Amino acid sequence: MPKTSRTPSKSLAWLSLLLAALAVVMLLLGYRAEVGPFAIGSLTCLALFCMGHPSLKSYAFTVWVFAFVAGSMFYPVAFMTWGGWDLGKLIVPLIQIIMFGMGTTLSLADFTRVLKMPWPVFIGFFLQFMIMPLVGFMLAKAFGFTNEIAAGVVLIGCCPSGVASNVMAYLAGGDVALSVTITSLTTLASPFLTPLLMDKLAGQFIEVNPLKMMFEIINMIIVPIAAGLIANRILFSRRPVFQQGKALTLMVGAGLLLLAGIVAFTPVVVYRYGDASLQRAGFIVGLSLIAGVTTVKLVVNVWLKRPGNWMDKALPLVSMAAICCIIAVITARSRNDLLTVGPWLIGSSMIHNFLGYLMAYWLARAIRLKESACRTVAFEVGMQNGGMASALAMNVLKSPQAALASAIFGPWQNISGSILATYWHRKPVKDARPVETTSGILEKGELNESA
Repeated sequence: MPKTSRTPSKSLAWLSLLLAALAVVMLLLGYRAEVGPFAIGSLTCLALFCMGHPSLKSYAFTVWVFAFVAGSMFYPVAFMTWGGWDLGKLIVPLIQIIMFGMGTTLSLADFTRVLKMPWPVFIGFFLQFMIMPLVGFMLAKAFGFTNEIAAGVVLIGCCPSGVASNVMAYLAGGDVALSVTITSLTTLASPFLTPLLMDKLAGQFIEVNPLKMMFEIINMIIVPIAAGLIANRILFSRRPVFQQGKALTLMVGAGLLLLAGIVAFTPVVVYRYGDASLQRAGFIVGLSLIAGVTTVKLVVNVWLKRPGNWMDKALPLVSMAAICCIIAVITARSRNDLLTVGPWLIGSSMIHNFLGYLMAYWLARAIRLKESACRTVAFEVGMQNGGMASALAMNVLKSPQAALASAIFGPWQNISGSILATYWHRKPVKDARPVETTSGILEKGELNESA
């Protein structure tokens, strides 16, 4: 059986190399228009190979991103509209699904844990919203980007950390409980701090409406995370009521009735203040996802009697696909700009990310935090929520050019995070603690799968 599983992986690797070689040959011969299928095919095969390789699994997501970027660069029209429907409208719902998935990994303990470790949490929180926005602003000035692209560079620095930082902290021997708490608190604070920082810094490049951005973050980030917290209770609670078929059926029915009531009787704009508004879309997506995962639990756990960690396996794949689609849609809309400023954006993203790791780690060391906490703070500060930045750029700033920075910064952060995590993994620390999650102590293999 092991031999059978290895053979397709090796075949995919060789096929990827063959397609890459053909792409290079065609470029040298001048057939640039025909290179697309070979380049996309090579990256797709490489991504599939990485998914099946134990040592390269953590890089699969990044390779998938490159495959989708290649597709959008060679065939931008395919990622613009389908049947006259603008694919850009998918960005916010996809971000809401990703944030819902993040919420399902959290519990109230992740927010209250700050009472047990206030000082490390404060340091991570403070450095996150101090270092990255200022570094982003200085890089935007230094590289001389156009106003919209410069605003995008600042935007990615003003966003909170994401789930990827939790995974990297675990792999690096960091304090995962601290990582999850910092991610949770910076995300909760983002409706207030992200618009404020954008107004003060990015406002020097373009016009920023802080109130509109605040409402958009609440609708796009906070509401789905709150829905995910509810779903977490339904999925992982050990109380008998959440294991019984009748109770789960009642929950699904109540959720669908409430959803139908919101759609039928609630106005599209729940609250308006000036030209900023809080819309019902986030509530609709949140309720739909709660009803959906409850239905799946009812079918899989109760009717089919096959309980397991299916949620931990499904949500990372859904999130990965959603982020790939978002980046492809953004890249297609800014293809010409990317061809012009792409190398400079890549350079700025590497500097931004490197300075985040470096400054956060050594400042945490200077304040005498434990080594595991220093590593955790480095990842929390150095890695931002690129999906959130992309959605804000498209829906609040109304600028595909501003979204370019997050489309490039995100994949690079995963590459650099994996490299740094691997380096630190080889240097274990004595003060590292077991991984505490809402569903218990995770085994290393399980978390690697979710990466």
